[in-house]
Amino acid sequence: MEEATSVKVVEVCQVTPPEGASTPTSLPFTFFDMIWLRLPPVERLFFYEFTNLNTSLFFDTIVPKLKHYLSLTLKHFLPLAGTITWPNDSPHPIINYVPGNVVSLTIAESNIDFNMLCSNTCEASLRLHLVPHLASSNDHTSVMALQVTLFPNHGFSLGISIHHAATDGKATTMFLKAWAYACSNITTESSSLPEHLTPFFDRSMIKDTSGIGADYAKAWLNFGGPNNKSVKVMQMDRGTANVVGTANVVSTDETIRGSFELTSSNIQKLKQYAKSKLKEDAHVSTYAVTCAYVLQCLVKAEQSKANGVAFFFSVDCRSRLEPPIPSTYFGNCIIGRKVMDETKKLLGNDAFINALEGFNGTLKRMEDGVLNEAMTLYTMMQIAKDNRIITTAGSPRFEVYSIDFGWGKPKKVDMTSIGKTGAFCVSESRNDKRGIEVSLVLNKREMETFTANFTAGLSSF
Repeated sequence: MEEATSVKVVEVCQVTPPEGASTPTSLPFTFFDMIWLRLPPVERLFFYEFTNLNTSLFFDTIVPKLKHYLSLTLKHFLPLAGTITWPNDSPHPIINYVPGNVVSLTIAESNIDFNMLCSNTCEASLRLHLVPHLASSNDHTSVMALQVTLFPNHGFSLGISIHHAATDGKATTMFLKAWAYACSNITTESSSLPEHLTPFFDRSMIKDTSGIGADYAKAWLNFGGPNNKSVKVMQMDRGTANVVGTANVVSTDETIRGSFELTSSNIQKLKQYAKSKLKEDAHVSTYAVTCAYVLQCLVKAEQSKANGVAFFFSVDCRSRLEPPIPSTYFGNCIIGRKVMDETKKLLGNDAFINALEGFNGTLKRMEDGVLNEAMTLYTMMQIAKDNRIITTAGSPRFEVYSIDFGWGKPKKVDMTSIGKTGAFCVSESRNDKRGIEVSLVLNKREMETFTANFTAGLSSF
């Protein structure tokens, strides 16, 4: 590896939960989990600026503290130290933890330009070595792996790879916040977490009255089957990337990661314009106008990528199920809802309003139940055959920029896995309390077009 982009692995640690942990040791998959069975992990990067951080302080103080409190936090999140497996006698996979299971924590050092990595525009390949590999085989796949990388006299990064079949973004963020809370507030091993950071594991509350889980299980068994119970993570390439609504975008030296901000003023103008064009009861939330605006810019930048475009966004079902389940439920509890698949409506002058109307129609249909219109895996695969699937990742509600381990809030947060899925990531803005940050990965030409569309469009409202 060239010196300019060097990442050197110093140590690979095995962190174990403390003995006597009482959280569940085995969790069955629900239908919310099944769709993600063999898809690549979700990867996030947190960059923490620490200009006085020398090698001695990092290895003698920060790393030991992160290790210690990671172990204590895993006491409350045992499944994260387990593995995903599909027993021969089980109709569905499980997450299984047995004493001795560990979480892999890689300690590394890099001389890549820290400020460039934290900038709004960066070569996609430069961040890839800052996230850990998730061990995977046909029989077992790890749930989570972590990496901490030192940038001497600049700061450090924390990378997480986590299997989406184990948790959704809300649950993953809860774990990270619990770990950060432990680092900053817990002084004894017997200390507990506050209620809002204590996971709820009871999966019996997830009722599958329509047999969605059985449909997903059958689809996976026949994918490479018959009776294929492999849990090995698929490698994304042009042949497999669109299997269940992910696009064939792969991070390479040719692709660029870009971050864009919608200020609170920008968002207010988008909402005012939307209200002037839509019906009185139209949904014009911050999230809706953000997605609609980014969608129109992205489709125009990618016109030659596919004949059709289908846009999906994720809905958190915790409060929408009957009965509702606690907000601290640990696992997946999201479902994708299709907004529209009419490309021509996203290319004209009315693209922004058309996308918002699609949102409103989808939300209206959800009034009959959040799970009505839930699609089978086969249906998703059929849609993906003919369309460029665009999805969202993350949420401003996760408040990722609040995750402080005791050395300050992140300077930059990035979701590296969107380079494989083709999604765009939405989070809160670090700079504007009511603003939004959007990140995506495109090739250089598309990124230039997207940037021009994004900037010019805002000035027109």
